[in-house]
This record gives sequence, structure tokens and C-alpha cells, in this order.
Amino acid sequence: METKQRFSWLISMTVAIGMICSLVFLPTLLTAKEQDTITWAGCGITKKSFMAEVAVAFEKKTGVTIKLEGGGATRGIRDAAAGKIHLGGSCRMTLPLHDPSELHVTLHPVAWDALAVILHKDNPVKNISSEQIRLIYRGKIKNWKQLGGVDAPIHLYVRKGMISGVGYAIRQYVFQDSRVDFVTNKKYVVKSSGPLEKAVEKDPHAMGITGVSSARKRNVKLVGIDGFVPSYDNIRDGNYIFYRPLYLVTGSSPSDSVKTFIEFVQSAEGSQIIRDNGTVPYMDAVHLMTKTLIYGFNVK
Repeated sequence: METKQRFSWLISMTVAIGMICSLVFLPTLLTAKEQDTITWAGCGITKKSFMAEVAVAFEKKTGVTIKLEGGGATRGIRDAAAGKIHLGGSCRMTLPLHDPSELHVTLHPVAWDALAVILHKDNPVKNISSEQIRLIYRGKIKNWKQLGGVDAPIHLYVRKGMISGVGYAIRQYVFQDSRVDFVTNKKYVVKSSGPLEKAVEKDPHAMGITGVSSARKRNVKLVGIDGFVPSYDNIRDGNYIFYRPLYLVTGSSPSDSVKTFIEFVQSAEGSQIIRDNGTVPYMDAVHLMTKTLIYGFNVK
């Protein structure tokens, strides 16, 4: 079995276990006064896309407050493993080869996001090919004129580090190489997706990749990739190929209130809130996971 196939098999086992756990251990009622506040931290894209709305609805239903913090997918996974937070959020799989603590969490898939190329709203470029994205990130295409735009340098904004949710996903899905270096000016390297999105809003020559679920709530332009725009329908149907799951993350001993919150997010009510925010609920497009697991990355 080739390395990529073995890796895909391990992913499938991890996801299967997470899904089984999420269905088996969830209670139907919250124990009274068991926990008044749940601290959630992690993926900024998940936070911005639907977590605030889901948290408000859950508090109205149960009286339990969800305190939302950021910090990125790595924080969401590792702080959940260490018991520093009650619940994490992640837009990537666990990477125990980078940190063994990531073995000690369970991932609960709740939605589908997609990598989106974002530009300043006034940029005339409407579509970019996968190959052009690779050339931009390798420093081979440097001017918007090469893409049919104005004669101006491309300001490529990227996430710091190689295992952020977005950074890792770009390397896996676009390059199929988790160690590839991105070529850009260090002043365009940012700590998280929020600053990246804000920078693109302001910089007329900017380009960046972030999650479409949060990008939709920014004043930016979303361009097509290989002729497909990252619309709700294209992501759900698999036409837009750079999709990925969004997860809630639990440590070894989640409380009853945490379990109940996960149940709520995965319920019909929670799924509708996710849809209302322009994001695809996980169970609406569970078939997408089959492609991801078979090939190790997303393909049409």
C-alpha cells in the first residue's frame, strides 16, 4: 500500500471513530447546573462562519453560555487534548507526527468549508486555475497582468507556519505536499485568517486563501478556480474541488454539557443555523468524505 493510501486509511479510521463517538455518547438532556459555561477555542474560520449564531441559539435553549475564543486549528486540537478548554474547533485533521498529543482527541465533523481565493473587491480578475495558484505560491507568477489584471505586483498574504488549518489544507489540496514553502514577502505573513481577510479587504493588489465560510462575511471578491466559484451548491455537490470538513474537538473526558452542545450542532436545528449562514452542514454532503478518504485529497 502506498504512503498516500496508508495515510488516507488512517484518516478514514479517525473520522469513523469520531463519528461513532459523536453519535453514541451524546445525551438528550443537559444535566441541571452541570456546567454553566463552555469555553471553545480554535479555527477562526469556524468561529466566524456559524459558531456565534449556534452558541446564541444553544444558550437560549439550555442556559449554557459558549465562550468563543480564536487561536487557530492547532490551538483548538492541542488545548482540547490538554484540557485547557472544554471544546475545540478545527479545519484540519489531527497531525500526531507533529505533536503526539493530537492522538488524544476526538473529531466531530459538523460542516463543510472550502478554500477560497480572495481578492480586493475592485480587482478585475474573475477566475484562476489550479496551476496558476501553484505558480503564484511558488513565486513564478508575480504580477496581476499575467492573470489578465492590472500591471501591479501580487501581494500574496499567507498564514504563518505549515500546519495552520488553511496553510496545511493549501499544501495538501493544491500541492499534495505538506512541506512546500510559499514564496512571499515576510510583511505579508500573518498569524491567522482574520488578519489575512482584513488585509485583503484593504489592499487593492492583495491575494489570499482562506475559508469560504468566513470569507463570505467579508467585503472581498471570491474568484472561481478552474471555472467553478465556491458557491453553496458547488461545494455541496463537489463541483468546487477544494472542500474540507470543519470539526468540533473534544478531549478524553468531555462533560455532559459539551456532549449536548455537539448533539445540538449536529441536530436538524443546528444544521439549519449552519445553512442560514451559508455553510454546508456535514450530513448534507457526507458523500464528499468518500472522495477525500479514497484519494487523500479532494478531486472531482
